[in-house]
Amino acid sequence: MKLFAHELRVEQKLFWRNREAAFFTFALPIVFFLIFGSVYGDSTIKEGARRVRGAAYLEAGMIGYGIASTAFAGLAITLVIRRESGILKRVRGTPLPPAVYLSAVLGSTVIVFAIQTVLIIVLGHVLYDVRWPTVPLSVVLLLLLGAAAFAALGLAITTAVRSAEGSSAVVNAVYLPMAIISGTFFSPTSYPHFLRVVADLLPLTYFTKLARDVILHGKEIWADPGAITWVACWGAIGLAVAIARFRWEPREG
Repeated sequence: MKLFAHELRVEQKLFWRNREAAFFTFALPIVFFLIFGSVYGDSTIKEGARRVRGAAYLEAGMIGYGIASTAFAGLAITLVIRRESGILKRVRGTPLPPAVYLSAVLGSTVIVFAIQTVLIIVLGHVLYDVRWPTVPLSVVLLLLLGAAAFAALGLAITTAVRSAEGSSAVVNAVYLPMAIISGTFFSPTSYPHFLRVVADLLPLTYFTKLARDVILHGKEIWADPGAITWVACWGAIGLAVAIARFRWEPREG
């Protein structure tokens, strides 16, 4: 535990000292929330058979965008850069167990996402009069489920990226369309049929749905076992790929 706690502190320092990474993975979802909340926060959005305030709808969507940005994209890009620069290989040569190192990296990601989520919820309440979540245990379980599933997918996608220079391009090409199609910004009910079909396959669609059910409507997370199963299955697929193909050595050179 001492090794884990020490490495977790190191990972947090490294994250917050990297201003570019901190902005694009931590601050950007918050900035988007403030921008879009100012634009259509007081309007109403159709969600299934009901209509909800734009600010409340967007708050849950930005939490979904945040999990994709932080636990998926940010984690994947960081690990690819560390792999290709030889940092991961050097870690394997130290007394620090690889499992402890990865656990600390993942733990740091969870902390960042938790802080991000709290800030979005607080800003939603203070600036846009969105009500506080009424089921705190389900909120915590939601964050843990999302962090675990998307971190596993982030580890998996590192196996498909061959260079540090291409990491941002490859990862962004996956997560940005996923965030838009999954309805984190806008309601997918107005999307063309083929986009709705794609959205129905994506894990972020179901995580965002769970976020809106839990945070907007006060439902317990276990009220929708189908969405939980879909997110968990995607996480399991990502974990299986990561276990089979994750590399500690650089691909180049």
